[in-house]
Amino acid sequence: MEHTKNHSMHSHHKMSHPKENKTKTHAIGGEQSTFKLAVSATLHCLIGCGIGEVLGVIIGTAFGLDMITTMLIAVILGFIGGLFLGILPLLRASFTFRNALKTVIIAEGLSIVVMEAFEVLTQIIIPGVMEAGLTELVFWYGMIAALAVGFIATLPVNYIIIKKGVHHQH
Repeated sequence: MEHTKNHSMHSHHKMSHPKENKTKTHAIGGEQSTFKLAVSATLHCLIGCGIGEVLGVIIGTAFGLDMITTMLIAVILGFIGGLFLGILPLLRASFTFRNALKTVIIAEGLSIVVMEAFEVLTQIIIPGVMEAGLTELVFWYGMIAALAVGFIATLPVNYIIIKKGVHHQH
């Protein structure tokens, strides 16, 4: 009887506060768990976007494409990489492709945009990165710097998104 009573009280509590942030209130550790989830989501985005971005720059550099074309390829592949890695766990959880894509665009779209923007800006700002060949250290230093800046810029975005109750599925 006591369990039923507590369950009913919990159900009433949830109904009374429909906009309650489940990440904040139900996660063990509150703020710490929100931050850990934001770090996880940002690393997830970094891996997907990073793979696509690096691949795009490698393709553009290997084929001697101009900077604008190279960056367009890198950004497109970065978006595809970020979306793909976001969709995979949802497909494994029996989402349809369409629902998985919609969920990822809503939950991770802004973080992918922020990460891509800061990565591209970093690559453009660091002297010599865009002109460097694949065998030059400045190219790889620039890529590492771009990924680090992308992570730093995107972490607060993911933290705010998660704090507002938009959940990432990893």
